[in-house]
Amino acid sequence: MYRISRFATLLLVIGLGAIGAAHAAKKTVCTITVNSADERETFRRNLPASEFDFVELVERGRPDWLAAACRKGVTCDALLISGHFDGGTEFYSDRVDAREYLPVDEMERVSCSNSCPGLFSQLKEVYLFGCNTLNAEAMKFATGEIVRSLMRSGYSQSDADQLSRVLSERHGESNRDRMRYIFKDVPVIYGFSSKAPLGPSAATVLERYFQGGGGSDVATGRANPKLIGLFAASSMTLADGVSDGDPQAPHRRDVCQFADERLTTAQKVGFVHSMLARQTVEARMFLDRLETQSASLTPSARQAPDVAAALDAIAGDEAAKSRYLDLARDADQLSTSVRMLEVARALGWLSTAETHDEMIGMIGQRVTRNDVGVGEVELVCRLNKGHDLDATATTLGAVSKYKDNVGTAAALACLGRPDARSRVLRALSSRSDEDVQIAQVYFAHRPIEDVSELRDVTVSIAKMDSPLAQVRALESLAALRVSDPQSLDALTRLFPRTKSVDVQRAIAGVLIRADYQAMAKPEVARALRQHRLKSPDGEDLIDVLIRRLQIAS
Repeated sequence: MYRISRFATLLLVIGLGAIGAAHAAKKTVCTITVNSADERETFRRNLPASEFDFVELVERGRPDWLAAACRKGVTCDALLISGHFDGGTEFYSDRVDAREYLPVDEMERVSCSNSCPGLFSQLKEVYLFGCNTLNAEAMKFATGEIVRSLMRSGYSQSDADQLSRVLSERHGESNRDRMRYIFKDVPVIYGFSSKAPLGPSAATVLERYFQGGGGSDVATGRANPKLIGLFAASSMTLADGVSDGDPQAPHRRDVCQFADERLTTAQKVGFVHSMLARQTVEARMFLDRLETQSASLTPSARQAPDVAAALDAIAGDEAAKSRYLDLARDADQLSTSVRMLEVARALGWLSTAETHDEMIGMIGQRVTRNDVGVGEVELVCRLNKGHDLDATATTLGAVSKYKDNVGTAAALACLGRPDARSRVLRALSSRSDEDVQIAQVYFAHRPIEDVSELRDVTVSIAKMDSPLAQVRALESLAALRVSDPQSLDALTRLFPRTKSVDVQRAIAGVLIRADYQAMAKPEVARALRQHRLKSPDGEDLIDVLIRRLQIAS
C-alpha cells in the first residue's frame, strides 16, 4: 500500500508539473498594425489571455520601430500584419495622421540578415491582411532582348524561348514569391491573391471563424481550411515559406546576397561580378537590385582597398562587359537600355562621356526607325534636363526627315533641336490623342514661355473639333498657368461655342489656374453662367470659377 501511495503521489506531481508547464508555455502573437486594428483586436478578443500574449511591434512616432522590436528579442509564434499593400513595395496606412509603414525591402533585409531571429525564424504562421499580398502574378518577365541574347550565345530559337520561360518563373518575384522568401520555413502563410476586405469586414469574418472553434489552430503551424473557406469570396489563399530544398531556394540565396547586411561591400561587389560571369540575361533579371547596389557605392566606399580591387576585377572583365553592353543596346525598351548603361558606368565599364555617347546612339536608332512614343519622350527629356546631351544631338541628322512623326520630333526637341519644337507645338491641337499626349509630356519638361507661341497654340486649340483631344490640349494649358490676356480671351470666347461640358470644364480648369482677376468683369461671369452646359454630376469646377469671378469683380 505504501509503494502504491508513493507511486500515485509521483504521478500526481508529474501531472501537476505538466499542467504548470503547459500553462507556462504561452504563445506569442506579434502584430504589425500600420492601418486597421480591427483584425488584431478580433484575435485578441477571441484568444484566451491564459494561453496567448499579444505584442504590438509598431511604436507610433518611432521610425525604427522594427529594428527596436528586433533588439528586444521578441519571439513570435504567429505574426499578424494589417495594412494596405501597394502592389509589392510596402504596407501602409490610409490615415492622414499615420506615419508608420512597412517596406518589403526592409522585411527582406531583416530576413536575409537573420537580424531578427525571434520574429522571423520561430514563426508557425503569418496572417497578411492586405490586398495582393499573395498574388502569384510575376512582377518581372524575360523580355525580347533576353531571347535574342540567348540566341547570340548559341541557343536555338526553341531552346531560347524555353529558357526564357524558365527565367521568368525563377525570377518573376511575384508578391507571393517575395513573402515566401521573407518568411523562410514558415509552414503557414495566409494572404490574399487580389483584393482583401477592409478591416471591419475582415473582423466580421474572423469573428465567425473564432466562434466556430478556429482559435485552436492559431500558432500551431497547421493550416485551417475553414478560414480559407470563410474568406473565399475575398480571395484568401495559402502559401508556405521557402525551405532549403525548395526549387526557389537558389533564387532566394541570390536575393539575399544583395540584401544581407552581414556581407561587406566588397563581398557584395564580388557577388555582382560572379553574377555577370553567368549568363548575362540573369543579371538583366536582377537589374533593379543591381541599380540599388551600384547606387550604394559612394565615393568613400569605392576608396576602400578591398572594394576598389573588386571593382577593378569587374572593370577588367572584357568578356562580361561585351555581353552586357550587347544586351543593353538590344533592349526592347529605351528605359531599360538607359538603366543598364547607368549600371555599366557605376561598375567602371563606361565613362560619363561614353555613357552619353551610348545613349545618343540608342536614341538615334529609335529616331531612325521612328520608334519613339510617350515613354521614350519622357525619358529623353528627363535625361537631358540639364542640356548635357545637346552638343551630341547634332549627330542625329536633319529633323525634316522625321517631321511627320510627333514622337521623334519631341525627342529631338528634348535634345535641344529648335527646328523640332514647332512640330510639337502643332501636335497640341492634333486630332490624334497619342500626339497630344506626347506633346503634353514634352511641354511638361519644356514649358511654353514665349507669348507668341502661347497665342498660336491657344488659337489652334480653340479651333479643334475633337472634344477628347481638345480636353487633353486644354489640360496642358492649365499646367502652364496662362497669364496672357489675349490667350485667356480666346478661351472665354470658346466657352459658349463648345457643345461639350467636358471642354467647358477644361476651359474652367485653365482659367481658374490663370490670372483670372485680370478678366474678373461682371460680363465675363455672366457669360459663363449663361452659356454653361448642364452638368450631369451637379456642381463642378465651372461653378467654382463663376463664384470666384463674381467675388473678384
